[in-house]
Amino acid sequence: MASDSGPASHIVLPSEFDRHIIRVLRHRIGKDERAAKLHDWYNASIFALRDEIIDRWIASTRRTHDENAKRVYYLSMEFLIGRLLRDALSNMGMTAEMEQALAAHGLDLSAIEELEPDAALGNGGLGRLAACFMESLATLDIPAYGYGIRYVNGMFRQRIDDGWQVELPETWLAHGNPWEFERLESSYRIGFGGEVVADGEGVIWNPAEQVEAIAVDTPVVGWRGRRVNTLRLWSASPLDPIQLDAFNAGDHFGALAEQVRAESLVRVLYPADSSPAGQELRLRQEYFFTAASIQDIVRRHIQYDGDIRTLPEKAAIQLNDTHPSVAVPELMRLLVDAQGLEFNDAWEICKQTISYTNHTLLPEALETWPLPLFERLLPRHMQIIYAINSRILREARKAGCDAERIAAISLIDESGERRVRMANLAFVGAHSVNGVAALHTELMKETVFADLHQLYPTRINNKTNGVTPRRWLQQCNPGLTDVIRDAIGDAFLNDAGKLSDLNVLADDPQFGEHIAEVKRANKVVLADYIRKTMGVRLDPDALFDVQIKRIHEYKRQLLNLIETVALYDQIRSHPERDWVPRVKIFGGKAASSYHNAKLVIKLANDIARRVNSDPSVGGLLKVVFVPNYNVSLAERIIPAADLSEQISTAGMEASGTGNMKFALNGALTIGTLDGANIEIKDRVGDENIVIFGLTADEVAEKRANGYDPRAVIESSRELSQALSAVASGVFSPDDPHRYAGLIGGIYDHDWFMCAADFDSYAAAQRAIDARWEDKAAWRAAAIRNIANVGWFSSDRTIAEYARDIWKVL
Repeated sequence: MASDSGPASHIVLPSEFDRHIIRVLRHRIGKDERAAKLHDWYNASIFALRDEIIDRWIASTRRTHDENAKRVYYLSMEFLIGRLLRDALSNMGMTAEMEQALAAHGLDLSAIEELEPDAALGNGGLGRLAACFMESLATLDIPAYGYGIRYVNGMFRQRIDDGWQVELPETWLAHGNPWEFERLESSYRIGFGGEVVADGEGVIWNPAEQVEAIAVDTPVVGWRGRRVNTLRLWSASPLDPIQLDAFNAGDHFGALAEQVRAESLVRVLYPADSSPAGQELRLRQEYFFTAASIQDIVRRHIQYDGDIRTLPEKAAIQLNDTHPSVAVPELMRLLVDAQGLEFNDAWEICKQTISYTNHTLLPEALETWPLPLFERLLPRHMQIIYAINSRILREARKAGCDAERIAAISLIDESGERRVRMANLAFVGAHSVNGVAALHTELMKETVFADLHQLYPTRINNKTNGVTPRRWLQQCNPGLTDVIRDAIGDAFLNDAGKLSDLNVLADDPQFGEHIAEVKRANKVVLADYIRKTMGVRLDPDALFDVQIKRIHEYKRQLLNLIETVALYDQIRSHPERDWVPRVKIFGGKAASSYHNAKLVIKLANDIARRVNSDPSVGGLLKVVFVPNYNVSLAERIIPAADLSEQISTAGMEASGTGNMKFALNGALTIGTLDGANIEIKDRVGDENIVIFGLTADEVAEKRANGYDPRAVIESSRELSQALSAVASGVFSPDDPHRYAGLIGGIYDHDWFMCAADFDSYAAAQRAIDARWEDKAAWRAAAIRNIANVGWFSSDRTIAEYARDIWKVL
């Protein structure tokens, strides 16, 4: 389309891709260029790009069939994929083409990208890791399916009202989803309840209730479009959408009860499980998506291979945490009841096919289900679990395990209310059990899986997490990417390990200046966003100190806030000192039933209100809590961060991936020796990271030996004053006792070691101030972080899984 203004040399001629977008706009959207609104252009752009992707998708699938290749199946309750348009354009190498095509119509690609909602398919690190892994699987040309749930509302949209978190439905599907394809032919009946009856030498499960799982596919594009894999999410539908007799009899709501019951399975991620009904819904969700996925895997294998006994040679099933652990008895059910295998043969096939990733050492996160609930909802699976358990316990007795160890190994917890242990089930049903950071894996062997590890000493292995450098460097930080390309060429785009070539430039003043310019530009963009959305003005020359992650006591946002209060007090008490201006940025969601986490959010906002309005600090300290933290917000915040807060209680964070993203974007880490912080320290060097606090062993020792937090608090003037200010209502004059219980927990037991680590943390923060004053040294440290964290690419992680666990490379 030619421009009607300016000299002829500036006329933009229509490209073939531009013409394709216009065809799509007319024939699929039903609009011409004059009538089209911005959202019409958004849909037309994605449909046009999708057409290019579909050809690669079909070619990838055909190639997998022709080569009779083994597939990886990644089962996860969460896939925090974020926006896909920029990701797909970049990986297909079509960003410039799309920019030019849209510019011909006076449109800006960035404005189109902003229309795309974040897919509400996850919450935190677990889901974002799954998304990175799917992209890396395609990048490494490994045939793979991701399996999960197509949540209609997902976690929740977080709004902050008077400082409090308010949970609202995340309506990400309000305008449809142009990326997805509904596959009505790929549907499976999923049963609940009922009875198990004898049938000759076998049994038949007759469920009392059934719903239909329907596949909805989204293409996942690898780097340079080498392969396109499939993210298959399940939606739920009743077998009979309406009870017509009831409707005609006037029971209009009751007639739709089955529809509501089915839709509740895919409505919300992690429904609150504080009630029996909530627990039942969560178990139903987990079985629904897992059963549909396993049935799909078995169906595909039988269709293309014909012999169920070769399943381990053609399928690798990876369980992402305990949520899909019911895959073990479900696969056994299909092998024994549907395929007619002997139990022992089925058990060997099951173990060879399934592997399990553990993501947490927190007991409350290692799922267990009340046995009566499990038995009522999944009676056949309960029988299979009993049968598996009898085999495992016989093996334990033969190995000489005593009664205490046998009780710990058992799939049934008999210590109180009888419960099914899903982590133990996943462990025994898998040939590989991996942790996600070196420390985490060792702690698995020593704590939650100590007895199972002794019984199966070769099963546990480590696969340190990684992040995709395409999204977390190239796409979210194009300015930094361009500076790196100018300095060392393009090799790092294909292999993040090549970032190490930057090491020789760490002390180069000119390169350091370029890095600093990009960082400041990113800070200006973030500051502008926060000013427009929150009304808070930030100084882009201040130190941007960021903690963005799920709100949880072990992640210790509270420690950060207490130190913020202490710093605020110090600035007011000593105005004569040359303070480093700081901006404290927080973001994250608290589980809807997690009272203390929600109090932490309120405290952050109370502190922000007080600090930001106090003229005595003169802009030296600002505090902001950014609402509704998600992938797109992370893509704005991380490139602008100077300091990355990774301050979990040592021994409690499995890995973390935010720590990797921040370092990749040139932020220094302040952190404990926990999770992947340890390996980041090893890669970047002790002098380029700031470590503080107790080690995991020291935390365990304190807990075991009668730690007295009150004595620690009384011996620290800064800590004592800060805790007293919060507890006495200085930041909550409307409710002086609001934080008495929260702070009282630190005095009484301090399980998360906030008091124990405070002095070390505060000293580390003041050391950060001193480092910040030496701009050249700070820039050199930032460059060495960028240069040495290429190892934390999810490509490296997936290659390790592929070689060591799945045997597909």
